[in-house]
Amino acid sequence: MLRNSSGAALRALAVVLALGVWLGIGSVGGVAQGQLSQVQTNDAAAFLPTTAESTRAAELSAQFVDSETLPTLVVLQPAAGGQVTDEQVAAVQEFAAGLPDLPLPEAAGDGTWGQYLVADPVVIPSQDGEAILVVISLDGAAADDQLGEEGRVSTAFVDELRTQLDEQLGATATSSGELGLQAWVTGPAGFVADLVTAFGGIDGVLLLVALGAVLVILVLVYRSPLLPLAVILTAVFALCLAGWVVYSLADADIIVLNGQSQGILSILVVGASVDYALLLVARYREELRHVEQPWAAMGRAMRASLEPIAASAGTVIAGLLCLLLSDLASNRDLGPVAAIGIASAFLAVLTFLPALLLVGGARARFWFWPRTPRPGQAAVLETAGQTAGLEPTDAVLVREHGAWVRLARWVGAHARPVWILTTLALALAAAFLPTLRADGTSQSDVFLTDVDSVAGEQVLADHFPAGAVQPANVIAPLDDLDAVVAAAEQVPGVDSVTPYTGAATGAPGAGAGQDPVVVDGNIRVDVATTAPSDSREAVDTVEALREAVHAVSPTALVGGAAAQTLDTNAASASDLRTIVPAVLLVIVLILMLLLRSVVSAVVLLAANVLSFAASLGVAAVVFNHVLGFPGADPSVPLYAFVFLVALGVDYSIFLMTRVREESLKVGTRAGVVRGLAVTGGVITSAGVVLAATFAALGVIPLLFLAQLAFIVAFGVLLDTLVVRSLLVPAVVHQLDARAWWPGRMSRSQQEVHHQERVHAEP
Repeated sequence: MLRNSSGAALRALAVVLALGVWLGIGSVGGVAQGQLSQVQTNDAAAFLPTTAESTRAAELSAQFVDSETLPTLVVLQPAAGGQVTDEQVAAVQEFAAGLPDLPLPEAAGDGTWGQYLVADPVVIPSQDGEAILVVISLDGAAADDQLGEEGRVSTAFVDELRTQLDEQLGATATSSGELGLQAWVTGPAGFVADLVTAFGGIDGVLLLVALGAVLVILVLVYRSPLLPLAVILTAVFALCLAGWVVYSLADADIIVLNGQSQGILSILVVGASVDYALLLVARYREELRHVEQPWAAMGRAMRASLEPIAASAGTVIAGLLCLLLSDLASNRDLGPVAAIGIASAFLAVLTFLPALLLVGGARARFWFWPRTPRPGQAAVLETAGQTAGLEPTDAVLVREHGAWVRLARWVGAHARPVWILTTLALALAAAFLPTLRADGTSQSDVFLTDVDSVAGEQVLADHFPAGAVQPANVIAPLDDLDAVVAAAEQVPGVDSVTPYTGAATGAPGAGAGQDPVVVDGNIRVDVATTAPSDSREAVDTVEALREAVHAVSPTALVGGAAAQTLDTNAASASDLRTIVPAVLLVIVLILMLLLRSVVSAVVLLAANVLSFAASLGVAAVVFNHVLGFPGADPSVPLYAFVFLVALGVDYSIFLMTRVREESLKVGTRAGVVRGLAVTGGVITSAGVVLAATFAALGVIPLLFLAQLAFIVAFGVLLDTLVVRSLLVPAVVHQLDARAWWPGRMSRSQQEVHHQERVHAEP
């Protein structure tokens, strides 16, 4: 009696300690989660490899100027159309002249915005007389500095600029004051500000949508008002742990966090936490029907669930860490960020959730109210089944998993036609994969809603040479100056070619006719394109410019914003060739170790790769012909591959570990039927939950996240409902004992089959 009391006290102490530790993590991690946006870096140039031509060109180009600038552009035009008046030009000049003297926000302390400007604003009427351009040069080195609670300098300045345009000139994109002018803030700083605003929904809206969708699904799955709350709390605490770790590493400059990575982190943690929790809770509920004490049932459930959950988490983490092989820092840093999220989910499900479910001690079954599992229920089912002529185990299966038992038996009875037809259907969908356009888009296409910077860029392009603001930079030896200029002028899409003379940049034709600046025997030539520098057309122009310049000056380097996009696309294509084989190799090795079989590992991997190809094929049709998207970022297929293959294998792992467990008792074919029947409901629920959480990424109005949300959500459902429910069970059923080759179970089952055939012979 004393021993039992001592054991109960120790178990209660363990529960209290576990919950206490996680409450501490939640209090610290919750604050860190809310501050993640403060340690974001969204500058695409910072992610390029040091060997990229645009990176090397940027390093040399920086030697020609005292400080790097981040252009902020204000473009104005009469609301009623027509010519700009002298009065309007004078008012804009007065407005621009007063910008450096504007005080900083109160939260930033004393000072004026002039301390963040590297030159006085320049006012330029268009040649057609129908628009006015104001070029404001922010200090590029200080643009990412934090300005108190106002956020980054660049974002705060754009917000202040838009406010002042409305207050002083009465000019915004949608209205005009007494001067009759409409105004848009665009350029690199305007785009960054709008991007930060779009990512601002990650901390609030995205999590609320994701958690809300998960809560609804869990209520339908569990038919209990309490159990879903335990699972949701587990996901929230896992997210707090992940946010704490990621914030600490990003704040210490050990990893780089961008807006996309933060959004993906939130979704991964919520989805993985709920997936693992569903598996553990399902096994816990099953064990509660066989033992009286909840702590004993939890112990048995954790022992049975540890291997598949650990294998699942390990597979995803290993796949994500393969992103460290990427040439792009944005991809490299997503690997550890997302891996931290998966590890946090794993720890929360195996420590916090069990402790929470054991609150109440012997009365801990209250979490399952009103459908509380009790030991006597299994015996009643077995007795009723025997009366109906069923085996005891089959009676329990039919009562608890009726629909899945019928599906499992149907798949077993029609294994060959099932796997052949599903394979053909998936292959047909995969045939559309080559039509997916993933060679990059214009920056203006990134936003799915109307934003000021995109509308302003269009107005700018209508009245000014848009590429003059961020021209391509050619760094070449002084002796090649004339040849480089002549070659650049012949490239289609080039508007002007101007050797850099030290004059202020941003104004079309600035510095023309002056002597070029020479640094270490090199000169810089600014090449303005007719298309905006962030457009797909400008990227094509720069690609042709590189060919033309390299032909006359082999050591010349071509950089600039469009060149950075070109190099990013090339690096993304290289990443696909490097990372995809690495992910496949890592996953197949983990599967071999887990299942002790080469055949099963290859079957699972092949099925998931086919599912991934089918998902991209369907996405291509939807993006091209239904939603009318202009294309996709080159990193979309890479991210989709890592998530779909790594996460898709999860469900096959959950299935096959149970099939292997049952096969040891009743043989492979019967084990397939029982494994599919028992895991069908929980795995399908997990798939629906993960699809819903990834679909929540669609609330962020950015093209990349919307496309990733569709591909992963659709792919997870396809994998859950088709690959794991039909294709994999049918193939394994058809292979029978050969599915476990060369493991010991394969040899022992083949010997049993051989003996059965011998005894059956006359």
